Amino acid sequence: MPYIQQTLEQLQKTFPAQKEFHQAVHEVLDSLRPLLAKESKYERYNILQRIVIPERQIGFRVTWMDDAGRIQVNQGYRIQYNSTLGPYKGGIRLHPSVNEGIIKFLGFEQIFKNALTGLAMGGAKGGSDFDPKGKSEAEVMRFAQAFMSELYRHIGPLTDVPAGDIGTGAREIGYLFGQYKKLVNRYEGVLTGKSLLWGGSLARKEATGFGSVYFAEEMLRERGESLEGKTCLVSGSGNVAIYTVQKLLELGAKPITVSDSTGMIHDASGIDLDLLKEIKENRRESLTSYAKERPGSRFISVGEYPKDHNPLWAIPCFAAFPSATQNELNEKDAKHLLQNGCICVSEGANMPSTPSAVEKFLAAKICYGPGKAANAGGVATSGLEMSQNASMTSWSFEEVDMKLHGIMRGIYRAAKETAKEFGEPHNLVLGANIAGFRKVADAMIEQGI
Repeated sequence: MPYIQQTLEQLQKTFPAQKEFHQAVHEVLDSLRPLLAKESKYERYNILQRIVIPERQIGFRVTWMDDAGRIQVNQGYRIQYNSTLGPYKGGIRLHPSVNEGIIKFLGFEQIFKNALTGLAMGGAKGGSDFDPKGKSEAEVMRFAQAFMSELYRHIGPLTDVPAGDIGTGAREIGYLFGQYKKLVNRYEGVLTGKSLLWGGSLARKEATGFGSVYFAEEMLRERGESLEGKTCLVSGSGNVAIYTVQKLLELGAKPITVSDSTGMIHDASGIDLDLLKEIKENRRESLTSYAKERPGSRFISVGEYPKDHNPLWAIPCFAAFPSATQNELNEKDAKHLLQNGCICVSEGANMPSTPSAVEKFLAAKICYGPGKAANAGGVATSGLEMSQNASMTSWSFEEVDMKLHGIMRGIYRAAKETAKEFGEPHNLVLGANIAGFRKVADAMIEQGI
């Protein structure tokens, strides 16, 4: 049986019913076929079966008390996937959809994303099915303290450095850090995404959104195109989406959509960034408020969405930035984008396009930046935050942004050159996967078993 197929079948038996995880692994392994045909050492050292299994999986119960005095129970996870290149690094996701398979898929992606940055970071991910939405400040704090009371045993600045993700912003990071410090009696850079008051990095919250736009710029530059004056679609309305919108506006583009769990906004005159930040960052409200306060904008509720596609991606555009969550853009959405003139898709979220959608983009040979390359700006700047913490220094926004821009340019070049090496210069999925895998796999061989 061929090595890749053998690995996938073994994984299916070991971890059944984890569809997102299997999807992520299949995409990477499928891209590796030309590398494995060229280099026999990866099969000789059984790298595939070693790299798809996490080094450590941690699951734990999180019990906390709500404001009514009732005891609530959630499930917590930390998947420490691969530490070959450095301490485990990856976010903590707080969302009702979180389960072991979701965290495993995110951790697996993180291995290669972190490798592409060129920084000394391994891959990990964590989270819980706790939903911060609708919870009071005190309830979020009690949950975070209970979560860290279990997690602290497994993390540290040279072991595992978690960060934020969906549902985990500066507020949650603050509560997690406060509890960690109390438990270990040390003040150290064990988390990234911290407040600027106590060790955070300038440009961290902007980094993923900025990075996905920088990646799009690099792809477009090779085609003699730019984003200036162009209509763009953005999904999501969290950190990634907000700062994708900001960078697009700074470059003279016109982003006209955002979305959240309640629905989407279509603002043909261009998204009002200040209003979006006020609603999402300060008031923590749904996008229904945007439509009420922004004349000329249109809100479409999730209940009005067609069953087989997302109407956000049916709006004509030049470039699209999926920045919400996994598998949000399907094959029909991809067809709509291509039919309506979209020539660039840069993924701000993790695996936001389904496999069939990705096939459409690659077949059309548009500028397509896969998530593990295009959205690596967040973890890259987390790595820069770790460097600042280790040296007890703080860099300016301009200095961090310049380093971020350079890292994104380097990721693009690595993916592009690797894609060319294997005869598919337009295929950055293949290029990013092989470039990231080869770096980790070669290091695994050098470090033994």
